[in-house]
Amino acid sequence: MKVLILCTGNSCRSQMAHGFLQSFDERIEVSSAGTEASGKLSSGAVKAMAEIGIDISGNTSDSVQKYLNDEWDYVITVCGGANEKCPAFIGNVKHRLHMGYDDPSHAEGTPEFVWSEFQRVRDEIKAGFWKLYEEDIKPQL
Repeated sequence: MKVLILCTGNSCRSQMAHGFLQSFDERIEVSSAGTEASGKLSSGAVKAMAEIGIDISGNTSDSVQKYLNDEWDYVITVCGGANEKCPAFIGNVKHRLHMGYDDPSHAEGTPEFVWSEFQRVRDEIKAGFWKLYEEDIKPQL
């Protein structure tokens, strides 16, 4: 089972989703990419995932161009902000899904509030991807 998770910068939401999905089942080959990859991971995303025991610090922020010629069972976009757009993936894909989440790296306010946004979005991504895994992906493995 091959899954590609797409976002704009591939630094935060897609990286968290990548970490969760990979942790759910080692039989899933997970990759993540960005339409405008930043080339680095969000320190807040790395910290939020480490807080719950998932290390994504070794992940890389890659351009979607790297994956255009591959075949995928699922391509999932996670861009949820009103100012962002993830274009449709054009590769050979069996299932295309959109699961939108706020971008905590755009949160403004006190350090405590910004941190709480990383935790909130992390927990929403975990819940959404767990449901997808349980209901759709796991039965196909």
